Amino acid sequence: MTDAPDPKPIAALADKGPTAPPRSQWRDVWDQFKTHRGALAGGIVLLFIIVTVFVGPYLWPYDATFIDIRARNQGPSLTHPFGTDQLGRDMLARMMAGGQTSIAVGLTAMLLALGLGSLIGVLAGFFRRLDGPLMRLTDLFLSLPLLPLLLVMVLLFRETLSGILGPETGIFILIVVAIGVTSWMPTARIVRGDVLALKEREFILAARSIGTTNYNLITRHILPNVMSPIMVSATLGIANAIITESALSFLGLGFPPDFPTWGRLLNDATQYLQDYPERVFWPGLAISLTVLSINYMGDGLRDALDPRIRGR
Repeated sequence: MTDAPDPKPIAALADKGPTAPPRSQWRDVWDQFKTHRGALAGGIVLLFIIVTVFVGPYLWPYDATFIDIRARNQGPSLTHPFGTDQLGRDMLARMMAGGQTSIAVGLTAMLLALGLGSLIGVLAGFFRRLDGPLMRLTDLFLSLPLLPLLLVMVLLFRETLSGILGPETGIFILIVVAIGVTSWMPTARIVRGDVLALKEREFILAARSIGTTNYNLITRHILPNVMSPIMVSATLGIANAIITESALSFLGLGFPPDFPTWGRLLNDATQYLQDYPERVFWPGLAISLTVLSINYMGDGLRDALDPRIRGR
C-alpha cells in the first residue's frame, strides 16, 4: 500500500500569494501621455485658460458690458491689467467673456462634426453597399471651398435665425452648425479606414458567426476599437472650430458687435492698431495659446493611444 502524497508541497505551490490587479488600458494611456512634455504642458495651459475664462468673471469686479466713458482708451494698469477699450470697458473682462463664447463654439461644433464623421465613417466602412455613395459625398464636401461656403451660409440664415432665436442664440447655433457640417470629412475618412480593417478581424468574424446583430457588432465591438482616432480628431476639431469662428468674427460676420468673442475683439482692435497695439496682442495670444495647446494635446494623445508606440 503506497503512502498518500504530502499535502504541504501541493499547498505551497497552490498558495502563490495575492496577485497584482491587471493594469487598465487608460492607466497605460495616461502613463504614456505624461511622458510627452509638450502634451502635458499643453494640457496645463489649456486647463488654466478654461478655468480663467469660466471662473474668472465671478471673481473679477468688472463686467464685460460695463461702460465707463471716463476710463476709455486706458493702457494696462493695476485697475485694468489689459487696459480699456474705446468705450471704457475692461479688456480683461471682455477677454474672459470672449473666451467663453469661443471655447463653447469650439466644443459644440467639434461634437457635431465628430458625430457626423463617426456615423458616416462607420456606415461606409461596415456596409459595403453604402461605402461608394457616402465616400463620394465626402469627396464632394472636401472639394467645396469651405470659407466662401461658410460666408454664404452666415449671410443667408443670419437674419432669419436672429429674428427667431435672438441675436446671440441664433448666431451661436448658425456658426456651430455651419462649422460642424463643413468639418466632419477627415473624421469620416479615418473612421472608415479603421472599420474596414476591424471588420475582418477574428473577433468580429467570431461574433458574427454566433449570430450577433449588426447593431451590436457596431456598438460593442467596432466603436470601442475606433475611439482612439475619434478622440484625436476631437482635439484637432476643437482647434479648427475656434480658428474658424475667430475668422468669421474678425470678418464681421459672427456675433453682434456688443457680444465679445476673441475674433470680434481682434476686429475691434484693428481700428486702433497704431495707437493701442496691445488690444490686438491679447486676443491673438489667447487664440494662439489655446490652439497650440490643443494641438500638442492631440499629438500626445495620438502617441498614447497607439499601441505600437505605447510603452517605448
